[in-house]
Amino acid sequence: MKVAILGCGYVGLELARQLTADHEVVGVRRSTDGLAAVEATGAEPIRADVTERSDLEAVPTADAVVFATSSGGRGAEAAEAIYVDGLTTAIEAFGTRDRPPERFVYTSSTGVYGDHDGGWVDETTAIEPTTEKTRVLAEAERVARERTADFGIDGTVIRFAGLYGPDRYRLERYLDGPVTEGYLNMIHRDDAAGVVRFALEGIDEEILLAVDDEPVEKWSFADWLADECGVESPPKRTKADRLAEGDLSEAAERRILTSKRCSNELLHELGYEFHYPTYREGYRAAIEAYRDA
Repeated sequence: MKVAILGCGYVGLELARQLTADHEVVGVRRSTDGLAAVEATGAEPIRADVTERSDLEAVPTADAVVFATSSGGRGAEAAEAIYVDGLTTAIEAFGTRDRPPERFVYTSSTGVYGDHDGGWVDETTAIEPTTEKTRVLAEAERVARERTADFGIDGTVIRFAGLYGPDRYRLERYLDGPVTEGYLNMIHRDDAAGVVRFALEGIDEEILLAVDDEPVEKWSFADWLADECGVESPPKRTKADRLAEGDLSEAAERRILTSKRCSNELLHELGYEFHYPTYREGYRAAIEAYRDA
């Protein structure tokens, strides 16, 4: 199978590493700066901007395309340019070829679920985005499922929980505090890439929720992390305490008020085996490095 990864960044590079042993992989980056990292995975590096259809002509025809680009943490307008306009451009660019891909995977976010007051959500739960950016992501999901169908391509949406892993453990955030209450839904980078690979290699689902086995309350996670690292537990604050500080944007306030627990029951039923089933396994390397330092 030939796979084109559009947006070969944090998850995309790991996906390339996992795929290159058995498949032919092309990794696409927006700038030349990251092409060496793509090449190091064994994938073929190509510079192309997904928002420019002429750029995508440089990407070879593939059996499967993964759209894993990032808007760089910017606002809703930048997100729309990448996740909606860029996604549409990419689907049309590949869909109109003499041999369109069989599968197109779009990597989304569990942020599209909105607030469920700490309740459980899964692939069957209706999405209720609460911010401009998550509404953009919801629209991108619609494009990924409907526009692909226009070209006879199987569209798959994979909703990532909070990503962590090498270079993204952010220990200080939880060890130093203060830590605001709420649930954490997480997945290690290696498993995020693993779920995409799982989907590419034969799982026929329109939506997959990529999250590990154990959502955890932030206060409990911070206390566990502090204990494992051999330091005192960090200071805590309630959501009301944080909101009372009055320095948050409207979108940030909505994120704090959003609470849910994400279920990976479907992934287990389908047979996916996690490298890091919970944060306990996933943070082990970071904890050992912290203690050694």
